[in-house]
Amino acid sequence: MPPSFDLLLATAYAPPVSFFSRLYSYQGKRIGLEAHEHYLKQSYRNRCYILGPNGVQPLSIPVELPQGTKTPITEVRLSTHGQWRSVWHQTLATAYGASPYYEYYIDELEALWSASEDDSLWGLNLRLLQHLCPLLEIDPACLCPTEDFTPLECHEADYRYSLRPKQGTLPPAYLPQAYHQLDRPARGFVPELSILDLLFNMGPESPLILQASYHPYPHE
Repeated sequence: MPPSFDLLLATAYAPPVSFFSRLYSYQGKRIGLEAHEHYLKQSYRNRCYILGPNGVQPLSIPVELPQGTKTPITEVRLSTHGQWRSVWHQTLATAYGASPYYEYYIDELEALWSASEDDSLWGLNLRLLQHLCPLLEIDPACLCPTEDFTPLECHEADYRYSLRPKQGTLPPAYLPQAYHQLDRPARGFVPELSILDLLFNMGPESPLILQASYHPYPHE
């Protein structure tokens, strides 16, 4: 990793709260977004998790891999088959339509999903990230695509592969703070959902949750 990067992350679609908690904690520093990896299945790169009436559910974007599993992340295309955008719209409306801030945010988000100027997963993720960051009091100017691939274990602030669905453990230095969830199950608060869950439920108070959720290790 070039020494000018203070943090290295992978691209992600509407990523979980811990992703943005770490971004928030690195305010004013340079954050590298890995642009030279191969696409990784079963990751946050094209999926997120929300909380609906029936519990936690994944929302995935179907993609096309021109080079199979060796497709560079910047060459992964959004699928032109099916009606995934309509499915997203209906699923989010069902899950969050009654949430306090759903109507406040949803129109601009859907405009981003529907934009046709770029059919790449990388482009969609980047546009969404640049839109979400200011809503969370994060300066998107700190986000920089990497110029080459950094080998693993070459930087202590490399979190490209530590943030994975179904790992069973929370990411390093992340201690989730409970917030109001419209469909919170009887067992209590559900952590590590998409940032959309936090925004739709907490709106402008979301940055407070991000700030309280990050507990850096001594070396950070």
